[in-house]
Amino acid sequence: MSTVFLTPAFSAGLLLSLSLIIALGPQNAHVLRMGLTGQHVWTTIAVSIASDIGLIGISVLGLAQLGGLSDKLQGAMVGAGILFLLYYGYQAFTRFRTGSTNTQAALLPAAAMTRRQAVMAALAFAWLNPHAWLDTAVLIGTASLAWGRPGNAVFGLGAATASVLWFGGLGLGLVWLGQRLRKPALWRALDGLVAAMMWGTACVLAWGLL
Repeated sequence: MSTVFLTPAFSAGLLLSLSLIIALGPQNAHVLRMGLTGQHVWTTIAVSIASDIGLIGISVLGLAQLGGLSDKLQGAMVGAGILFLLYYGYQAFTRFRTGSTNTQAALLPAAAMTRRQAVMAALAFAWLNPHAWLDTAVLIGTASLAWGRPGNAVFGLGAATASVLWFGGLGLGLVWLGQRLRKPALWRALDGLVAAMMWGTACVLAWGLL
């Protein structure tokens, strides 16, 4: 089992998922708001991780059924994923180059919530967010097709591991760093990392189509 974590498919899934998760979107902004206001941080993180794993499972296992229909269809879906990655990478690089971030959204005060409200809010940010479906169901799902079977399952495991690492690390960071996470320079550096990871993954997928 330990050898699975050393395979190219696992590493590719891990890197792609990390590059998508790190980009500051509505879900990350919500987690940051909850952390900076000290409200149900670990509950929010647990729901976010479980939701991501669910979405990844649906996308990888569902789209894997389409992979055997046609080589042309599989190539077209992977090609579309490459275009998305190039575009998202460009957006992240633009934010990195200009220093323009969305950290303001993460700093807005959050109203007091009960634990049940926190769970429902985390579920909404994960399952009702079209960007989450685009990132997970489209990009991760189509990228997994490039690895065939059972490589697609290993790819999905890597993607799910990235969610655990990111949200777990974010939770620890919120506890240890607190207000220092408000610094725009930190998120600018993350945008640079996101751009590099997305473009790198796009190159790997393009190489697989040759």
